[in-house]
Amino acid sequence: MNDEAPKERSKAVRLLRRTGAALAVAVVVASPWWGRAALRRLDFFRVRRVEIDGARYVSPDEIVSRLRIDTTQSLFDDVGPLEKRVRQHPSVRDVRIVRKLPGTLLVRITENPPVALVQAASGLVAVDATGRSLPVDPATADVDLPVLAVRDTLTLRVLGEVREMAPALFARIGEVRRFPRGSSFYLLFRLTESPTNLAHDVLALGDVTADRLSDIIPVEEDLARRKLRATELDLRFRDQVIARLP
Repeated sequence: MNDEAPKERSKAVRLLRRTGAALAVAVVVASPWWGRAALRRLDFFRVRRVEIDGARYVSPDEIVSRLRIDTTQSLFDDVGPLEKRVRQHPSVRDVRIVRKLPGTLLVRITENPPVALVQAASGLVAVDATGRSLPVDPATADVDLPVLAVRDTLTLRVLGEVREMAPALFARIGEVRRFPRGSSFYLLFRLTESPTNLAHDVLALGDVTADRLSDIIPVEEDLARRKLRATELDLRFRDQVIARLP
C-alpha cells in the first residue's frame, strides 16, 4: 500500500484551503465598503502586532504610543488617522502604514534627521536643517553631529544638504563657526582626521553649497598622493581651492 498518496492529497487540500481563504479575503477587500465592514467585525483581523521600520533617532515606543491602538482596532480600519498622528512627531518627515495579514501593521517612517548640535542654556540641543529642535538626547542617542554656537539657519541648511548629498564628508564635520566678512560672512568648518588627511579647517562663503564644499575631496586626494597634509583649505575664491600647508 502506498502511504505517499494520502499525504500528497492532504497537502493539496491544505494548499487549496489556504489559497481559497486568501482569495476570499482579496475578494472582500476589493468589494464595496460593506466588504471591509464585514472584515472589521472579525476577531481574526484584530491588530495584534505593530512593526516599526526606519526608526533610528525616534524611539519605536514613541511611535506606538502615538498610534493609540487598542484591542478593538481592526487591520481594515482606516489607517489615515494613524498616519496623521505619527506624522505630527517632530522627528518624522513622512509615514506610510501597510497591512500584513492577519493582524500586523507595518509602520514605515522617514525620519527628519538632526544635522547639528546647538549650544543652549540647557546644554546641547539636536536640531534639523530648518533649525527646529528635535527630541534627541545627545547623552543617550547615537549621534555624532557638528556643533554650532548659535542656531544659524543658513549654516543648518548647508549642513542638511551636505548630509544628504555627501554623507562621508558630513561625518567628518566636527564644528562650524560663522565669522563676519564686511556686509556678509564666511563659515569655518573644522574637519576631523581621515585615513588620508589630518584634521584641518575649511573656509567657505556663507552661501556655500554641498557641491562646492565637496570640491575639497579631489584636492585632499591629490595632497595625499603627494604625501602632503593641509592645515586649511580655502573655498572663498571662485572656482579655486587654496591649500595652506604647515
